[in-house]
Amino acid sequence: MRRLWVCETDDYVQCLHNMNLFLNIDDYDLEEALKAVAAFGSARYGYVVTPNTDHLIRYSRDVQFRALYAQAAYVLLDSRFIAHTVGLIKRQVLRVCLGSDLTTAVLTSVVKPLDVTILVGGTAAQAQTLQERFGLKAFHHIDPPMKFISDPAAVENCLRQIEAIGPFRFCFLAIGSPQQEIIAQKLKERGTSRGLALCVGAAVDFLTGAERRAPKWMQHAGMEWLFRLLQNPKRMSRRYLIRGPAIFPLLWRLELRIRPTAVISGVNKEALAATPKTLMTTNPEQAL
Repeated sequence: MRRLWVCETDDYVQCLHNMNLFLNIDDYDLEEALKAVAAFGSARYGYVVTPNTDHLIRYSRDVQFRALYAQAAYVLLDSRFIAHTVGLIKRQVLRVCLGSDLTTAVLTSVVKPLDVTILVGGTAAQAQTLQERFGLKAFHHIDPPMKFISDPAAVENCLRQIEAIGPFRFCFLAIGSPQQEIIAQKLKERGTSRGLALCVGAAVDFLTGAERRAPKWMQHAGMEWLFRLLQNPKRMSRRYLIRGPAIFPLLWRLELRIRPTAVISGVNKEALAATPKTLMTTNPEQAL
């Protein structure tokens, strides 16, 4: 799918000056986020999104992606690079909860053996590894085909599989962005599912050893992106070297607002209304 730009100019930086953009986030570190998701339960449905640099760029360009974020129960900052940069240029202190760390912590200390747990995405071998490592006896794996998000029948099949298993304690959506956020929102829209869905991206790859994480010192310095680029330049160069620099002019214009600490499971109408002049259709080909 090609990107569709609706803008008076092709200059992205100029378009940023023509819009008032903000994102509401939850001011949680890992410990606080873990308590929140552990208490969520299976009587209602919600989903967690974890904005990183690439997500924020998409958020600024894609009104549909902003709508997906607006309906999330939790928005957890997943980038120390963003936190460090915002702290430097705006003197704003932001706490970080990395999605990979949260996924590991949930599986290690929250999920019980008989809790219904779903993994969407990943390979059968990865699913088996997680099931065996964490002793999950009510574990289910759903493996949608590549680029399924462009196929309405495949999307419907994925949604029905998740709904048939529920209610669940946790549903880990590891199918890349924006696919995982689309599926999470569609589950909310349909109103059948109960439980908490987490959009976790590459967390399963890190957990199962399919991809190495950066050393701790690089993570704390906000340089995990550099480690991933050096590990896999062919796959990551477009994300970090071509798309990535757009984050610098964006951070001057994007306001990261701290939400109240209470769970917000409804639609954020303010975020939906914040529609810039630059729009881009949600593009599954940019998923990671």
